[in-house]
Amino acid sequence: MTKARLLRLSVVLVSIFMILLIIVYWDNVGTAHFYLHTSFSRPHSSGALAAGEDWEALPDVDEFLAKLLSPSLKQNSSITRKTEQLLVHGSHKPALSNLEENVRGYDWSTRKDRNSLDQGKLQVERQRTLREFCANSSFTFPTKERSFDDIPNYELNHLIVDDRHGVIYCYVPKVACTNWKRVMIVLSESLLDQGVPYRNPLDIPREHVHNTSTHLTFNKFWRRYGKFSRHLMKIKLKKYTKFLFVRDPFVRLISAFRSKFELENEDFYRRFAIPMLKLYSNHTNLPASVSEAFGAGLKVSFSDFIQYLLDPRTEKMAPFNEHWRQVYRLCHPCQIDYDFIGKLETLDEDAAYLLQLLKVDRRFRFPPSYRNRTASSWEDNWFAKIPLAWRQQLYKLYEADFVLFGYPKPENLLKD
Repeated sequence: MTKARLLRLSVVLVSIFMILLIIVYWDNVGTAHFYLHTSFSRPHSSGALAAGEDWEALPDVDEFLAKLLSPSLKQNSSITRKTEQLLVHGSHKPALSNLEENVRGYDWSTRKDRNSLDQGKLQVERQRTLREFCANSSFTFPTKERSFDDIPNYELNHLIVDDRHGVIYCYVPKVACTNWKRVMIVLSESLLDQGVPYRNPLDIPREHVHNTSTHLTFNKFWRRYGKFSRHLMKIKLKKYTKFLFVRDPFVRLISAFRSKFELENEDFYRRFAIPMLKLYSNHTNLPASVSEAFGAGLKVSFSDFIQYLLDPRTEKMAPFNEHWRQVYRLCHPCQIDYDFIGKLETLDEDAAYLLQLLKVDRRFRFPPSYRNRTASSWEDNWFAKIPLAWRQQLYKLYEADFVLFGYPKPENLLKD
């Protein structure tokens, strides 16, 4: 009887082991690709485990997977460093291609680059600010106290994974996310042009950049890995370099309004503009198409947009659209320990430094920014006709993004 039980147990264990091997080694972008693909690969820049260290606070399945992968991880332990130690001496500026030079509307003007030491200190300060307020029990906001396991899969759809280089990027709309998605496509080689992976980010058509099928995101892990998906997410979060880019919350709102409601956008007109015009401007019998509406002078005002954001009915019907959803809801900065926090206000310097840290700066330059980037100095004009009480409510709605990412409170907009 004992032999029969041992035999059944052995069969079960062997089956489990084989399933894990299939998951880890047979999947094209599986966990076994820890930095083994290219010479540019690098381990997690902060918090990475050296060979022989224990995986802290991971459940049994995670420990088993970690041990299974340990031979791959040991190969990289000798070059593990924290972010502030990865200071790259010198500056490598690749020659600009003709295509990039001729892109209309881009700003190629030179700026005095911050040196590596300044960038390193800047990153340490940004991370310290974020961690201090995440740990501060007196500063509260919705979802702050959730654990990573409490975050539903559909809320992880902004975390893009590149297993080739061990990188995770949380994209925030209206914060240079189109170009960062292009960079992730080039790094992961997830999109081909006539059978060859794209090498220049600017060669990638915009319609392909925002196609959800182009990117491997965390919310797709369930379909790929089933019940092991969360465990693999945790391993990747512990080992990979995680970054995001943020922006002054009020300026981001202005930019979202300009691109989605001042330009003809059929989808946003039907989904958002029509309800706003009916609820806040008392319009009825609105045209079915955005071109007809614009022709008749029917456009959502900035005031309509602010009322929509403050209206408690909005969130009851559906979560905020990603273009104006708070960053803390998109990227979960108190649940995910980001290694690099970039800002749109210092995009050129931050992007160059990050590409150096990822050791891909010799391959390409980050695409240039638009000349007509929404400026912080525009806030006073945009909010001039917005009632003070609304401005104060709006600040409370986005306060967590201001505080967590070190943006000063806009006192001039919040007082008479």
